[in-house]
Parts: sequence; C-alpha cells; structure tokens
Amino acid sequence: MTGRVRVGVGGWVFEPWRGSFYPEGLPQKRELEYASRQLTTIEINGTYYGSQKPESFARWREETPDDFVFAVKGPRFATNRRVLAEAGQSVERFFSTGVMELREKLGPVNWQFMATKKLDLADFAAFLALLPKSVDGRGVRHAVEVRHASFRTQDFVALAREHEVAVITALESDFPQIADVTAPFVYARLMGTSDDHAAGLAPEAVALWADRARAWAEGTVPDGLETVAPPPAKRDRDVFLYVISGAKPRNPQAAMALIERLEA
Repeated sequence: MTGRVRVGVGGWVFEPWRGSFYPEGLPQKRELEYASRQLTTIEINGTYYGSQKPESFARWREETPDDFVFAVKGPRFATNRRVLAEAGQSVERFFSTGVMELREKLGPVNWQFMATKKLDLADFAAFLALLPKSVDGRGVRHAVEVRHASFRTQDFVALAREHEVAVITALESDFPQIADVTAPFVYARLMGTSDDHAAGLAPEAVALWADRARAWAEGTVPDGLETVAPPPAKRDRDVFLYVISGAKPRNPQAAMALIERLEA
C-alpha cells in the first residue's frame, strides 16, 4: 500500500494560461471545471488575503470531480503577527466563514509565514495548539510554511510531529529546506519551473520529482533533500505537490507532466 499523490498548481485564474493551458474561447467561469479535470488538486490562495463567501466554496466543490481536493491557505491575519499565541480569534473566524463548505474536498490548510518570521518555539507551540483537529465533525489537516533558517532545528521538527502538522518542503527555491516528514501526509511546493522547457521542467526533472513523490507516498524520505532530524517510522502517506512560482505560465504543463509520469 502507498499513499495517494496529488499534483496541482496555485489558483486557477491567471491570464497567461488562457490559450496555453485553457482552450481558446473557454469562458472564465468554466476555468476551474477544466483545470480540475487536468490536475488532481489546486491550492486556493485568495483565502490568504481575505475571506471568501460560503457560496463560493460550495460552488467550487460542485464544479470539481468527486476525488478532487483543494489545499487552502490560512489567512495572513493569523500568521503575520508578532505574537502567534494571540491568533486564536483569526483562526476561529477563518473556519466559520465558509471554508468547511468544501466538505470532503477540503485538503490541508497551509499556514504560510513571512520569510522574516523567526522561530520562537514556545510561541509557535501556542499557535499550533490553536489549530483545530476537526471542525463541524470533519477532520482538518494543517501544514506550516516557514521560511526562516531559524526553523531548521530538531526541536521545531519534534514540535510539528507532536501536533501532526506537516512542515511544507520548499523545492528548488531560495527558502530553507526542511524535508522532514512530520505528519500523516506530505505537503511540498516546487518552485523551479523554467521557460527553457515546454513543460516547464526538463524530462529528467519530471522523472526525479515523480520518483521523490512516490518515495514520500511509500513512507520514506527521498534522497537528496535536506532534513534536520532522524526520520520517523515508515508508513504510507498522502502527498500534495504544488508547482508554484518559477515560470508560472508553464506550471500547469509541469503539473500535468508529473501526473502523467506518476500514472505510467
């Protein structure tokens, strides 16, 4: 048995994708419907900047296939603050404003921190304690995207494992890499696409990242990635891999190439 590997991009509304990823003439209101049938997950970014309407989440749920899953960014009002222990009200508000309308299509919540945010272990522990394990009877999975080198410590990895919160792995980026597996799932963001290739990635890169995603799904840490602490016990894990940034106009093609390789 291995976990399920899902591959996608960040968002679905991006003008350069029209005519390159989206077919010419496709109405904008049908872009999510189309994208969700080429990819297996999408990361919703708009929730980072402000609340969305409950009916929007319900519509996105209805427009996508039964086995499709969204990752959702938590609001910046919870993470961009000096004292994280004081974020409780922002966390509660986020889960009360409609995100649970995604129902079974709600994947991990990405709590993204600014690159200037340094680790205060006690304060971060207080923040993780604020994240609900379930809302309205539905389990919620959490991931943290930390971008400062101070987080590369065994104490931080141990804290994330205690709370079963995934530390998001930054791939091919300038951010510090913490590839330690800390949750029952893996969340990774690949930022290294290039205009040098039609698919955004060289064929050998597609093969490499597909193999690494399979390794995560089988319960091991892929070779060549930077970890901080000893690995946990081997177990299968679901994997969420998002092609982000880089040559953004080519990111859907890169994600589709990875899906094709994983299905071969």
